[in-house]
Amino acid sequence: MHLYYHPYSSNARRAAMVADHLGIPLDMVEINLASPDDRRRLAEVNPNSKIPVLLDDGFTLTESCAIMQYLADSKPGQTLYPHDPLARADVNRWLFWSVQHFSPAIGVIVWQNVWKKMVEGTDTDPVELARGTRELKRFAAVLDAHLAHREWLCGDALTLADFAVAAPLMYIERARVPVAQYANVLAWFTRVQQLPAWRNTEPVW
Repeated sequence: MHLYYHPYSSNARRAAMVADHLGIPLDMVEINLASPDDRRRLAEVNPNSKIPVLLDDGFTLTESCAIMQYLADSKPGQTLYPHDPLARADVNRWLFWSVQHFSPAIGVIVWQNVWKKMVEGTDTDPVELARGTRELKRFAAVLDAHLAHREWLCGDALTLADFAVAAPLMYIERARVPVAQYANVLAWFTRVQQLPAWRNTEPVW
């Protein structure tokens, strides 16, 4: 399998963590998003021009959570993605929650505090930063309440949901993501950071 990725992409890291945890070897194809040639290569496999992209023996799959599910289903005996319909639905709920609510809020903050100056040469927009912060606080409160009496997001064990929701928090320090008041989120995130899959996919900043 080949995975088109960038080390600073939290979406790509979701897939990389699942593969690492399950012991699935991937040929990692780094895409330099600042390179026109690399962007052309990316568009050839994903017309959305987004990473990650998984290539598996002629099959092309986009969207990070779909790739996570595919990797898990390809590994016999795995426990990251439960087979029971109700348990699987619970995991799916958090996968969709992450990409629809939590990640976009963090993404606004990361763009404003990290990438905007580098990419556009312009300063942080305080209005946009405030918007991202409001959205983050709204959803971080939901996550914090859910984790009040849990070690992991779903059931009593690590699942795809934990990797999906934790991935954008890789920017917690660099982008000054304001989650210090959410003790349950921070305790859970510390557990995720202690996993080999997290440590093995940590980018070099």
